[in-house]
Amino acid sequence: MKATALSEWIARADAAEYALCRRLNRGAAFAVPRRIFQIASRLGDGILWYAVIAVLPLLYGRAALRPAVVMALTGLAGLLLYKLLKRTLVRERPFMTHASIDRAMAPLDRYSFPSGHTLHAVCFTVQVTAHYPALGWVLIPLTLLIAGSRTVLGLHYPTDVLAGALLGLALGLLGVSLA
Repeated sequence: MKATALSEWIARADAAEYALCRRLNRGAAFAVPRRIFQIASRLGDGILWYAVIAVLPLLYGRAALRPAVVMALTGLAGLLLYKLLKRTLVRERPFMTHASIDRAMAPLDRYSFPSGHTLHAVCFTVQVTAHYPALGWVLIPLTLLIAGSRTVLGLHYPTDVLAGALLGLALGLLGVSLA
């Protein structure tokens, strides 16, 4: 697909998603939901996942070393993948394209597609819960909050989050098969 055709396709996708994106972004107008989603988003910045990887062997012993290493490798693969996609597709964030979308938190980078926060949250949650199902009661709701936060805070379109979730699921399942 040529650059102009890709740009036109992205512009059409942005316009098609605008109404849903704006509706979800209205949740950021209220202090309590905005703060909850900001906290969830910050937790998804990466430090939480690094801590989970480091703590698993402490909690579960040597048996957790291989899953922790595989998680680190899939996390690195996810980082490289979403950075490549963002540089290739250059989809502007909703608050940059639409003045009525409120940016309720500063983004970590410029482009929107796919959501790296969602990609990593799903990737790590799939792997951790496959090996240690008891941790799912904490990680699954947190992953849903992280994913939801990206659109509510005006940082991503819903398809950015969906694409991040699908990529994260694929990497997570790959990690489970390797661990």
